[in-house]
Amino acid sequence: MASLQLVVLDMAGTTVRDQHEVEACFARAAATTGLHASAARILAVQGQAKRFVFDLLWREQLGPTAPGAELTAHVDHSYQVFRDVLESHYRTAEVLPTEGCLDLFAFLKGQGIRIALTTGFYREVTDLILRRLGWQVGLDAQHRGSSQSIIDLSIASDEVTEGRPAPLMIQKAMQTFGITDPRQVWNVGDTPSDLASGRRAGCARSLGLTNGTHSAQQLAAHPHDGLLASLTELRQQLQALLPA
Repeated sequence: MASLQLVVLDMAGTTVRDQHEVEACFARAAATTGLHASAARILAVQGQAKRFVFDLLWREQLGPTAPGAELTAHVDHSYQVFRDVLESHYRTAEVLPTEGCLDLFAFLKGQGIRIALTTGFYREVTDLILRRLGWQVGLDAQHRGSSQSIIDLSIASDEVTEGRPAPLMIQKAMQTFGITDPRQVWNVGDTPSDLASGRRAGCARSLGLTNGTHSAQQLAAHPHDGLLASLTELRQQLQALLPA
């Protein structure tokens, strides 16, 4: 195995505890703005850039002949309501790391392995979550960390031209650290789009976390390089693989 240099992790449901709260925020915004989306359909698109998801679902509802201006107006309205609901949630609700997350971060730091967080959220709410957790400390204006920071990089979906399942956030993280071989990168997430982005990037492993938004059974149906019960299990795997 190529030397591991970077671990890329999703936020909500992977490193940030989420008991389907983001889906609830999405469903509330959809219902408020007249978008008909079942719980199963919303779950299926978790992990993707949120404005893209509203565009996708409104296209499905309005049909291919809908005028472009009408589509844009619906998408803009739903997305703004979602932003308001989501930001209110993260300002007021308890925001906690997932099981084993902080121990994993400390282990990776101790090994000199970079930690990049990627997300389907836009930058404003990403920063809100990072501040609530204290993970923004030590990050510079480009959201890059230092030896003293908890994480080494934060990338939001609106900072690349296409969010997950495209591999661009992973590739941006690699470019930031001068990594050219994707076999030196592991990717971890709790949604099918997380898994797909890692596979498309050519990561050595694209691993699914089953204590987030998707169960083991749901993730097993998608290509992956292993399923984990928690980030504690990931740390244990790495401890077994890496030199003492």
